[in-house]
Amino acid sequence: MTPPDAFADAAWMSEDRVFEEPWQAQAFALTVQLHNQGAFTWPEWAAALSAQLHGPDHGGGGEQYYAAWLAALESLTVAKGLIDTPALATRKADWAHAYEHTPHGKPVVLGAGGHANIGK
Repeated sequence: MTPPDAFADAAWMSEDRVFEEPWQAQAFALTVQLHNQGAFTWPEWAAALSAQLHGPDHGGGGEQYYAAWLAALESLTVAKGLIDTPALATRKADWAHAYEHTPHGKPVVLGAGGHANIGK
């Protein structure tokens, strides 16, 4: 199997893009990687994604589909004990802060402990 980062980069860069944004390819690759590592089965994944797609917040379309994909991945990783809800919330807040404070064109980087290395 292709490493997730390489897959995400290749899928995003191709002329026949499957993903509208790089984060969508990364979420897809992370899901595949977690499955391959035994974190969850495909039926468990299908049930989690289906619950999100049929939930009241799903509006359809590519962006909404991958928002549902990400929500399913988050809920499944919490349900499986891979991360707890407070740690997930902290990580998401750290990423949002880092993203908002990273200069355009620079990679968003989290330092040790999940805190942003801003401006590097």
